[in-house]
Amino acid sequence: MEGGDVGATLGRNIKLLREARGFSQQQIAKLAGVPRATWSHLESGDANPTLGVLHRAAVALQVSIEELISAPRAACRLYPAGTLPVRTPGQALVRKLLPDPIPGMEIDRIEVAPGGRMTGVPHTPGTREYLTCEAGDLELVVGGERFRLGPGDVAVFRGDQRHSYHNTGRRPAVGYSVVVLARGG
Repeated sequence: MEGGDVGATLGRNIKLLREARGFSQQQIAKLAGVPRATWSHLESGDANPTLGVLHRAAVALQVSIEELISAPRAACRLYPAGTLPVRTPGQALVRKLLPDPIPGMEIDRIEVAPGGRMTGVPHTPGTREYLTCEAGDLELVVGGERFRLGPGDVAVFRGDQRHSYHNTGRRPAVGYSVVVLARGG
């Protein structure tokens, strides 16, 4: 990208982000701690701002500096059914819910066949797991204790211990697992 293109991209991005947040130039300039004329100059695409001004603009707009100067990304990307990773541990189907990883987190949809069971793998000490039952009946066995979950129920437990999921019903059970990995793990 040529130097002139960066300025134009910066100007477009700053203006779009400001407008999306419903701020006037005066309001956002005050929030950023820069003169309104400076903000107007940024939006024109002709500015050559200091790193300090870029930082204040990014903080005011609640984005990274990279997002201010990067070419705009597509507004939406569709991932058709079946395009995200799937695995089949035990008698369950586990599908990733998000195409992009979130550092320190795993988010999955778990479908367990009637009477089926899936054994979870203990994580790093300090990891937390959240299991939400969407449909059917799930039995969570964690640390030797049994917990029954029906639609809408949520269980929170330490993910660093042995655990398993069992469908105690006669129809498929669906749950959502959110694993928050321990820092450094």
